[in-house]
Amino acid sequence: MKATEPGAMQIGEIAARTGLSLRTIRYYEEIGLVVPTRRTSGRFRIYTESDIERLILVKAVKPLGLGLEQTRAMLEARDRLQSQPGPAIADDEARLMIEYLSTAQEHLRRLRASLKDAEEAVRLLERDVDALRR
Repeated sequence: MKATEPGAMQIGEIAARTGLSLRTIRYYEEIGLVVPTRRTSGRFRIYTESDIERLILVKAVKPLGLGLEQTRAMLEARDRLQSQPGPAIADDEARLMIEYLSTAQEHLRRLRASLKDAEEAVRLLERDVDALRR
């Protein structure tokens, strides 16, 4: 059964779009990282593009070293920035978001270095296997 309003999707469609399992999406909902925009009268979860963006962000920050609690805090700061613009909120939340960005950038730098090492290892192994085939 598909969601009937434009841009509204059910959990199976969201799983296909995000590459997350149904179980993971339900878990993220259970712990409050993402909440479906609404539910149908039959209790089906209905998600929007905004919900998809949030799930993709949660998925994307995982390899960047943010744990679930840090991810939750980052999402809360992001939500406050988006919903309550104002100097007092913006300064505190912006500072927090900059910290998360810095942490993510450092992890990304390390991941790139690891990837470079892995690519070199694969290149050497390919060379060795090619030599065996001759």
